[in-house]
Amino acid sequence: MIHDVPIIITGGAQRLGLACAKALVEDGHQVVITYRRHKPSIVELEELGVHCIRADFSTQSGVDEFIVQIQQRYNKLRGIIHNASDWQSEAEDIDPSELMERMWYVHVFAPYRMNLAFEALLSAGSVREGKADIIHMTDYVAEKGSGKHIAYAASKAGLANLTCSFAKRFAPLVNVNSIAPSLLMFNPEDDAEYRQKALNKSLLHQEPGEQEGVLAVRYILENRYMTGRTLSLDGGRHLV
Repeated sequence: MIHDVPIIITGGAQRLGLACAKALVEDGHQVVITYRRHKPSIVELEELGVHCIRADFSTQSGVDEFIVQIQQRYNKLRGIIHNASDWQSEAEDIDPSELMERMWYVHVFAPYRMNLAFEALLSAGSVREGKADIIHMTDYVAEKGSGKHIAYAASKAGLANLTCSFAKRFAPLVNVNSIAPSLLMFNPEDDAEYRQKALNKSLLHQEPGEQEGVLAVRYILENRYMTGRTLSLDGGRHLV
């Protein structure tokens, strides 16, 4: 089935966002992605028919500019997957106030502002497609906190809370849910010691890969009776 009402994926040029973009194109969806820096994957996505928009969500002007571009081009949305993320820590050479502001803008302000700005487009998409969705990509760390990524963890917890509030506001036309991964995939630079330590933090001791995240996205997009909930992809980490 071909769907002509687009799904937006923020941060869709790498890792889980990229895997989701390719999967949704394969499923017949029209896809729009954002990226902060140009990557070779942009060319590949554009060849698949994905609309790729450069956007920086760490400032209000960057968020506002993106909103205007979407509103000028589209009159309906099938969904938004808020996947854009920034992974900075208090150990880095950055002022704490600047760090918290950046984390809050990327993980909380941008989704908040976009959800409100696109409410009419999502409602129209729901009428057209029979369903519209917002998916917030949160993080396992939102439940436990972090001694090394305090601002990051706090902002992801804020994003998780937005799930409940927007589920109430947008029901029954738009379902709003979260996906909270812990480890899905390593980075190439991660050494063997780090990898083993990370694997030992879950019951299943696996690097499941981005396809587990893709499966969760597909489930939410197909499900019609879930809103305000979080799918946890943590391999049983909460029980260790």
